[in-house]
Amino acid sequence: MNKIMRIGLSCLLATFLMVPLTACGDDEEESSTAQKDMTADTREQLKDLAMESDLFTGELENKTIKWLSDWDINSDDTGKTTPIELAIFQERYGGEVEWYQTTYGARYDNLANYINSDEGIDFFYGGNWDAFPKGAIRGMFTSYDEYIDLDSELWADVKDANDAMTWNGEHYMAVVEVTGDNCAIIYNRKTMEEYGLDDPAELFEKGEWDWDAFEEMLEKFVDTDEERYGIDSWYFEAGLSASTGVPYIGLEDGQLVNNLRNEAIEDYQNWMYSLWQSDYIALGVGDYGWESRDYYIGEGKLLFYPCGLWALSTDDWQDTFGEDAFFVPVPQYDEADEYYIPTSVNAYLFVKGGDNPEGVAKFLDCFRFSKISEGAQEISDEQFRDDYGWSEEMIDMLNTMNEMALENPVFDFYNGVSSDLTDILDSSEHGIRATSRGTSWTESVNSIYDQVQNYIDEVNEG
Repeated sequence: MNKIMRIGLSCLLATFLMVPLTACGDDEEESSTAQKDMTADTREQLKDLAMESDLFTGELENKTIKWLSDWDINSDDTGKTTPIELAIFQERYGGEVEWYQTTYGARYDNLANYINSDEGIDFFYGGNWDAFPKGAIRGMFTSYDEYIDLDSELWADVKDANDAMTWNGEHYMAVVEVTGDNCAIIYNRKTMEEYGLDDPAELFEKGEWDWDAFEEMLEKFVDTDEERYGIDSWYFEAGLSASTGVPYIGLEDGQLVNNLRNEAIEDYQNWMYSLWQSDYIALGVGDYGWESRDYYIGEGKLLFYPCGLWALSTDDWQDTFGEDAFFVPVPQYDEADEYYIPTSVNAYLFVKGGDNPEGVAKFLDCFRFSKISEGAQEISDEQFRDDYGWSEEMIDMLNTMNEMALENPVFDFYNGVSSDLTDILDSSEHGIRATSRGTSWTESVNSIYDQVQNYIDEVNEG
């Protein structure tokens, strides 16, 4: 199994953990469930790997790093064992992560309060795409250039990704991995066979999995009178749009770029509008209602469920999607110069006024080591298979998607400028989701373009 495949397996676990499952919980609530650790033998193996490697240097005087998030890096009551990267940090440096618990919705308010009170919070998660560049602009985060050597062997694989996310010439988003699991097309092979449809995985293998093939399958399957529906999922539109290779808000030469009038974006939005006109988008059609019904995949009533692969990173995913569930990348946009898919990153930011930036840098070095060490990844792979029951074919497909994302990443910053801009673009009334709800793109883009541009200009000029 190659290195990129292994990166994806551990990233899926991290992606699942970052989903705001605790968003409605109490900030002060503590878990009473015993933490689950790896075996002593496994820890000893990781310690030997870390101690014998010449990629690590020095020691840590301050061994505690303070982590603010709605999810814990440490093992917790979800059944998660101690992550490989944390175990390496513990064994090599004697490090520990002190979790400052918050909720998903309150994390920025809590972060601001902690910064103002000099609490010394050290690091914050960036993989949700809403922390950068706005957190750098507002002075909540600080550059890590003094602490991480992107030219080192540890960081070579992700140097380009990190270089693509600079602000005022400095690095803020410490990207430890790039993956293609942000949005995949989940389907059920039994349904495809029953209705005489080609397996999307076979079409993908033959280079025929594109927008046309996607739409033709919907045309053959969908019959709302017979309870056969097309596409269901919330917030899938940006994932499919990434196939154009054009982000809604890009970052070029340290400046934000508004791409709402880009021709490829227009093509995608017009296509999405045509899918809505044909009743291929399930939500809101007929008796379907506005409740997402992912379990319809398993029942053979739904053709496609575009979603992040965290949906298949649970121990009961087969109960929802069926034993014959599989996934493929989003379909290809034929007018693009490459086959683009949505890109995920696992990334962290150094908080302004943190007590221990050196400790965070060492922890992230351990994270990178866990991705490039053959022995560490063998341990990670085994844990993943045992927990989630994926087949080799699923792992191979994930591997392919990770390679595609790493080779041709699409980084979209529309969540990272301001909450106001995110609200505009995520709107189902006139934002990027509106065509899938019956509003033409011409109407939407004319309604929001100038307002979006004003936000972009304010940030770029400021």
